Amino acid sequence: MSLDSEAGPSPPCSRDWFFPSPTFIHAPAASKTLTNPRRFSTASRISKSFISASRSPKPSPVNSFSTSTSSPRRDTKYAGIRRRVVFDRPTERLQKPDGLDNVSGTQSENVPDACDGIAVGKASSKMRFIAYPTDRIKFRWQMAFSVALLIIAFSSLLQKNLSFHSQVNDLRDQVVNLNMKLRACTLLDSMDDINSIPQQSDQLHNKSLKNSALIVSLALLSIPILVLKYVDYVSNSRRSTDNILEEVSLHKQLAYRVDVFLSVHPYAKPLALLVATLLLICLGGLALFGVTDDNLADCLWLSWTYVADSGNHANSEGMGPRLVSVSISFGGMLIFAMMLGLVSDSISEKLDSLRKGRSEVVEQNHTLILGWSDKLGSLLNQLSIANESLGGGIIVVMAERDKEEMELDIGKMEFDFKGTSVICRSGSPLILADLKKVSVSKARAIIILAEDGNADQSDARALRTVLSLTGVKEGLRGHIVVELSDLDNEVLVKLVGGDLVETVVAHDVIGRLMIQCARQPGLAQIWEDILGFENCEFYIKRWPQLDGMAFEDVLISFPDAIPCGIKAASHGGKIILNPDDSYILQEGDEVLVIAEDDDSYSPTTVPMVWRGNLPKDFIVPKSAERILLCGWRRDMEDMIMVLDAFLAPESELWMFNEVAEKEREKKLIDGGLDVNRLVNISLVNREGNAVIRRHLESLPLESFDSILILADESVEDSAIQADSRSLATLLLIRDIQAKRLPYRETMVQQVYRGSFSQGSWIGEMQQASDKTVIISEILDPRTKNLLSMSKISDYVLSNELVSMALAMVAEDRQINDVLEELFAEEGNEMHIRQADLYLREGEELSFYEIVLRARQRREIVIGYRLGNTERAVINPPAKNEQRKWSIADVFVVIAEKE
Repeated sequence: MSLDSEAGPSPPCSRDWFFPSPTFIHAPAASKTLTNPRRFSTASRISKSFISASRSPKPSPVNSFSTSTSSPRRDTKYAGIRRRVVFDRPTERLQKPDGLDNVSGTQSENVPDACDGIAVGKASSKMRFIAYPTDRIKFRWQMAFSVALLIIAFSSLLQKNLSFHSQVNDLRDQVVNLNMKLRACTLLDSMDDINSIPQQSDQLHNKSLKNSALIVSLALLSIPILVLKYVDYVSNSRRSTDNILEEVSLHKQLAYRVDVFLSVHPYAKPLALLVATLLLICLGGLALFGVTDDNLADCLWLSWTYVADSGNHANSEGMGPRLVSVSISFGGMLIFAMMLGLVSDSISEKLDSLRKGRSEVVEQNHTLILGWSDKLGSLLNQLSIANESLGGGIIVVMAERDKEEMELDIGKMEFDFKGTSVICRSGSPLILADLKKVSVSKARAIIILAEDGNADQSDARALRTVLSLTGVKEGLRGHIVVELSDLDNEVLVKLVGGDLVETVVAHDVIGRLMIQCARQPGLAQIWEDILGFENCEFYIKRWPQLDGMAFEDVLISFPDAIPCGIKAASHGGKIILNPDDSYILQEGDEVLVIAEDDDSYSPTTVPMVWRGNLPKDFIVPKSAERILLCGWRRDMEDMIMVLDAFLAPESELWMFNEVAEKEREKKLIDGGLDVNRLVNISLVNREGNAVIRRHLESLPLESFDSILILADESVEDSAIQADSRSLATLLLIRDIQAKRLPYRETMVQQVYRGSFSQGSWIGEMQQASDKTVIISEILDPRTKNLLSMSKISDYVLSNELVSMALAMVAEDRQINDVLEELFAEEGNEMHIRQADLYLREGEELSFYEIVLRARQRREIVIGYRLGNTERAVINPPAKNEQRKWSIADVFVVIAEKE
């Protein structure tokens, strides 16, 4: 085989490493012996300029080879990035054979131009190059990097091979499992083929059941329509057949029955709404069961969701389910609207009930006030003051007024409730249901106010209220305080109420107070202090440590209170005012005192007090008096009888009013007064209008000792009108007196009164008031401020005093016995005594010493008023302290009537 046939194609031009040709490798061993050791040398890659040069027209092979062999060594600037290795050959073998040249020339024509450089490099390999150490190091690093890349590539291939192998195993397992499932499915298909006939029959049965459910639901929905049509048909047929007899149609009867059912039964509306909701859910569930493939339970639940939330039907698919779901949702919206209206009506009704005061009061130990009058404001004020020591209380007011109006009127009252809560309720005290609504059986006190208007009608209503209270099945825990207008009705009310009732006759109390104040100027202020809870009032309490002590020693045993009487257990609990000094307290006896509060006093050891002697004997000065009554009261006969008992013989009582004289006599006789049986007074009748000046000028006003201006019966229903009339009468009388009295007589007392000058008209009236005492009956508390500022009258505030008495009796019913005795014609009463009856001018005494001196006259001193002050001091402090007294001072005592 020739060398040309063995030689393969020349290597591509992109190879970096070149090895010796086969001729060199297969040469004889002798020729392979090298004179110099074989070394690798690097040569620069053929530059682009050389390649381009080689692409020029090719010369003959021989010339090309000779040129390449004879060319000098290339310059380094033509060196490329890559280098190839050329083997050094012996110089004698440098020349190639001619055949090889021909072969090379032939091959050079078939390979690319870049391979010409390779042939030239092989031809010039006989040239020796010197290899530097740096080139060797680079070569080694390249070899190491190539080996590392090969190792990495081999390891990655190995890893992929392993992963592919594991995936193949997994796929084999899956194929096995799928084959097993396929076999199982084949078995199930064979069984389904066997059971296909029963399942088809069940499907047919379910389909028929669903159709039946749909038909039933439609039938039930059509029943109400058919019933309504039938009712209309029957009603029209009856109306057409019988026009003579007017019978109620069936439609109206059914509507009436439904109306009665909804009105009588309180829970009818919610029950009807619940039934409608359940029917809608059941019918909707049946309809859904007929048009869907779900079971009945799921359809019922789905129907409930459509009723509860109308937006859930949006997910329905198909004509039938959508139609049914829309119908159910529409019914659900109607039910929701009805439920919303029912809830709204219930809330509105509850709020309206609360607003109108129809709700029940759940309280106990509260004070219940039945009725509404002008005295309510003062009564609430006194009860609030009484409850202040307890931290406040509960007061319930029930009247036949709107609750909002009552709360608005109470809110306008100008006083502090001091922690007491006032609850208003609208209702009638004559109805037991309304009484139970305010917890009447648990109240500790019940106050019945007299109505404004006719006295007989007011007392009759109070009597019916007492009858209603006694009819409470649960019984009453507290007592009843009844305000009456006429003294004659007191016996009847006590007969009905029994021991539960305490009565306060307003007109009788005010009349007696006016008479006492007319005879003793300044007594009205003392009664205000005692009856009200703002200062000192009456209290009754048991003190076991006082048993066996004489009443004289009990008087000086309380440093913060003044004993006034004893509630004797031996006399059945009767209260004895101003008992004898020799009375010894026994077991069970209680002490009646005047104190600031029920917890502000207690007894101590008896102090050493010097009794002393009275400066002179007390002689009651009793002389004839002349008194004028302006106005007419319905209890005028009672006032006349009281005045006849109090006044001295040969006294005169003038009556000036608009009532005709014959009519007066008739009214007095009807009231039980016999004029011929009067002992100490004689009646003088004058007819006229008290607000007309010329009528008043016909009276000898300057000659009266006392003038009583009464709230006239014709205007007593209106407090403002009655007070306006009384105030006008007062001003006219004072003006007439000031002009009739001599100037030198009116200037006797040069006492500064208030801020008015002596030359003003009010100053003249004040000077005239020193001559005559005028008592005015005032109903409105606002008029009180006008009279107190002008100081032209020793007024009596009737409504406020009655309210004080009602509050005091409500807090302790035993006090009513004390008040009845103090206001009665016989027994003990309040008196104002001059200081010269108990001491001498400039004498220094303690209050206890004055108390013991007054006991020599069987009087109880409860307070005093200094000569340079206007108000009395009741239950003074520091009773054992010495002080200098004056003859101008006066003392307030409880003594028997003169």
